[in-house]
Amino acid sequence: MAEYRVYTVGIDGHFVGYEPLVCLDDREAIAKAERLVDGHDIELWSGDRLVIQLNRKTPGR
Repeated sequence: MAEYRVYTVGIDGHFVGYEPLVCLDDREAIAKAERLVDGHDIELWSGDRLVIQLNRKTPGR
């Protein structure tokens, strides 16, 4: 199991919140993060590694 953080990005580009996730792998973490896209951009991180950026305009990547 790996630890991830889903960060919500505000309109000014700064993080405005986060949610911790524990997932088997990147694929599972991305699927969970996609469900959290709601009017804000999202960044999924595993430690200091950026996994994916999800744009609020295209949540179903």
